[in-house]
This record gives sequence, C-alpha cells and structure tokens, in this order.
Amino acid sequence: MEILVNVILLVVGFAMLVKGADWFVDGFAGAARKLGIPQLVVGLTIVAMGTSTPEAAVSISAALKGTADIAIGNVVGSNILNIFIILGISAAIVNIAIQKSTLKIEMPYMIFVTVVLIVMGWTGGYVTFVEGVILWILFLIYLGYLFMLAKKGTEEEQEKEERGIPRLLVMGIIGLVIVVWGSNITVDSATAIATAVGISERFIGLTIVALGTSLPELVTSVTAAKKGNADIAIGNIVGSNIFNILFVIGTTALITPVVYASNFFIDGIVAVAAGVVLWLAVVKHRELRRGWGIAMLLMYCAYFIYLLV
Repeated sequence: MEILVNVILLVVGFAMLVKGADWFVDGFAGAARKLGIPQLVVGLTIVAMGTSTPEAAVSISAALKGTADIAIGNVVGSNILNIFIILGISAAIVNIAIQKSTLKIEMPYMIFVTVVLIVMGWTGGYVTFVEGVILWILFLIYLGYLFMLAKKGTEEEQEKEERGIPRLLVMGIIGLVIVVWGSNITVDSATAIATAVGISERFIGLTIVALGTSLPELVTSVTAAKKGNADIAIGNIVGSNIFNILFVIGTTALITPVVYASNFFIDGIVAVAAGVVLWLAVVKHRELRRGWGIAMLLMYCAYFIYLLV
C-alpha cells in the first residue's frame, strides 16, 4: 500500500514538474517579449532554462536531502535519455536537420562539459564549491556565445502577446513554485520507492527520475517532429544537456558539495558516448536520419539492461 501511494505521488510530482515548467516558460518568455527582448534570445535562454528547471529543482532538492545519487543520476540520466530516447523517437518519426552552429560548436561543447563533469567527480568523489564556480564560468561563456549568436541572427516577427506583464510574471513565478514543490514530492517518493523495493537511488535517478524531468523536452521534440518543425529539436536537446551540467550541477555545487559516486563513472562515459554517437550520426548529411534514430533507441535499451544487471 505504501509503495502504491508513493507511485501515485511520483506521478503527481512529474505532472507538477511538466505543468510548472510550461507555466514558467510561458510566463517569463511572454513578459520578455512584451519588454521587447528579441524572440531568438528568449528561445535560447529562458525557454532552454525552462526545460532544465525540473532537473535543477530535483537535483538541488536531492542534494540538500542527502540523496546525491538522485542528484547526479538525474542530470547524467536525463542527458543520456535526451539523446538516445528523445532524439531517437523524434528521428524515428521524421529526419531531423541540424544547424551548422550546433554541429560545429554546441555539440563539441556539450561533449567537453560532460568530460569536465566526469573529471571533477572522478578526481575527488565530489563536485565542490570551487568546481561549481568553474561550471558557472563555463555556463556564462556559453550564455555569452548564445547572445553573440542571437545578435548575428535575423530577428523573427514578434508574436502578439495579449496578456499584461504583471499577469505573465505571476504566471512564471507560480510555475516556478509548482516546479520546486513537484521536485520535493518527486525526490521523496522516488527515494521511498527505492528503499521499499530494494533498488538503488542511482538506478531510480538514472531512469525513472531522469525520464520524469525530461518530459518537457520529450513533449516539445516529438510535437515539433509531428508538425514538421524538427529542425530545432537537436539544438534544443544539445542546449538542454549543456544547461543540465553547467547550470544544474554548477548551482547545486554552490549550495552544497555534490557526491559523485565511483559507479557513476561508467554512466558519465555513456553520456559522452551518446554525444559522440549523435555527432557521428549527423556530421555527414547534416541531419539525424531514421536509421540512426532506431539505432539510438536500441543503444538505450542496451544501457538499460546494463543498469538492471
């Protein structure tokens, strides 16, 4: 009975994360547009950070509660899942084109910061405050690159926003509150399930919690693929993965040292491998084709079997 209650709470927590992130993005992005901030900048920053809000809330909450395996597992697991599952499913629906800048700069940067995280965790067993500062410096460098990219790009036609700025800001704040509340429910219920069933917090973090916090990216990418707007899907996923490491782990480490258990080393290598596979899949034709999408889904199946064993 207790397990059933926690499973229901886990589902409720996931629903709160998805809806809260949706309100967060709609509210703050709408307010930014009303203030005249270019839509491209809004998309590259607020929307990208919005889809990483569930990971941030869950990881910080988990670290503060001493369940570090969920904190690291959530981010590493989300990054693996974002590439193998989300892009795999999207590519299975339709071939996904890739922007030149994503291929040449953002994708290598994603692989680089993943390696940096592995080195930080491997050398001391913790991601410390100083290393959190380093991750934030890399994050600010990435933000600087995004703004330079936005200035070079052509500004799109502004969407008409009927709602007023105060209403939009309230909506964004309520969304953030729901995400934080949902993250607490998610971490508590996931930890309780792991304890009751006798499986590790690492497994829960890498799979169930990672899937739950990746739901905004999954819904966005699959919807875009179905509507024929899949060309932005790879850029969004790569950007989200960079945010997850630099912003989520970086911010968490500034609040409290993040334990990086030795058994996460293999998971980190898988995350790097996922980035390399994605790069190899798109480098020749500048698009992610159906065959590679199916192959990536099979790779995740193999990784999942490894976790079970």
